Amino acid sequence: MIRVLFVCLGNICRSPLAEAIFVNKVNAAKLQTRFKCDSAGTSDFHIGELPDDRTIKCASKYNLPLKHRARQVNRTDFRDFEYILAMDENNLRSLNNLKVRYGFADKEIHLMRDFVTETQGMPVPDPYYGGDEGFEEIYHILDGAIDSFLAQIKETHQLYV
Repeated sequence: MIRVLFVCLGNICRSPLAEAIFVNKVNAAKLQTRFKCDSAGTSDFHIGELPDDRTIKCASKYNLPLKHRARQVNRTDFRDFEYILAMDENNLRSLNNLKVRYGFADKEIHLMRDFVTETQGMPVPDPYYGGDEGFEEIYHILDGAIDSFLAQIKETHQLYV
């Protein structure tokens, strides 16, 4: 089983949407038995909350079910997930600090957009303080980045349908 964790700040906007997009693509590829995924936040701002209403609205527009309550990254995530994908540099920095503190210094953490050659090193912008258009923008960013990530994972793990 390949385990993937998507991480943003509060776990109510970017990372739950990334999780939903990823699950949809995995299901469409008939690979659902090969993957486990989740999402989490680096902060404790929204623990237990549902995704932001605008995230829910955007996911609904693309027929993506969201079955998630916000949670914070914890020690076991570094042990349990092979792929940890941060949405931006701040999340990446927080995750890199946590992995050292938790004893997983060798764990590789990736930026979400690093799987698309043209956008390596670029963040998935946080849409929280904006309007619906920001959520639409991150949907398209995540959709493309997840296509590239999934293609690389299929190749790396030789997953063929």
